[in-house]
Amino acid sequence: MISKRLSIIIGMCFLIACFAGTSYSAQAVGDNEIQISGGFFKSQGTDVGTATLDVGYGYYLTRAWEIGIAQTLNYNIIDGADDTWTASTIPFVNYHFLGLSMNDTFQPFLGAFVGAIYNDNNTTGTAGPAIGFKAYLNDKTFVMTRYRYEWFFDNFDLGDVSDTSHGNHLVTLGLGFLW
Repeated sequence: MISKRLSIIIGMCFLIACFAGTSYSAQAVGDNEIQISGGFFKSQGTDVGTATLDVGYGYYLTRAWEIGIAQTLNYNIIDGADDTWTASTIPFVNYHFLGLSMNDTFQPFLGAFVGAIYNDNNTTGTAGPAIGFKAYLNDKTFVMTRYRYEWFFDNFDLGDVSDTSHGNHLVTLGLGFLW
């Protein structure tokens, strides 16, 4: 089942890259970026559904290096019980690989993050890697997909990171704008 989903995600990424429009500028030094994505998931035959909203802000130190912060909200809708929520605030740094496509319309990136995940009962730290790509639809608009693995730790102490849980896999597909 996972390989089928992965094949669908890879196929969608390929289609997005093929249909990316001609772009003549993409990002420049000092550009700002906003990314927005969301989704809803409910398995058939279960009593739980999850709605997700992800908003990110980035600033380009160079054309390749971006720093920013992402805010995510997950809301679990549970039939017959109290709904729950989890939010995360995650500063990040990404490196974009330029020169791989004409006018940089397709840009893979690698990144890293460290931040906090919380709800009304608990707070924990998180850190990990990210990988993804942006496909520009025009000079200032792009679609983006990102995979992030989140390790959890209780304290913001590097010595405590080894005592982590197994973590989460997080895939995001969204829309972004430069200004």
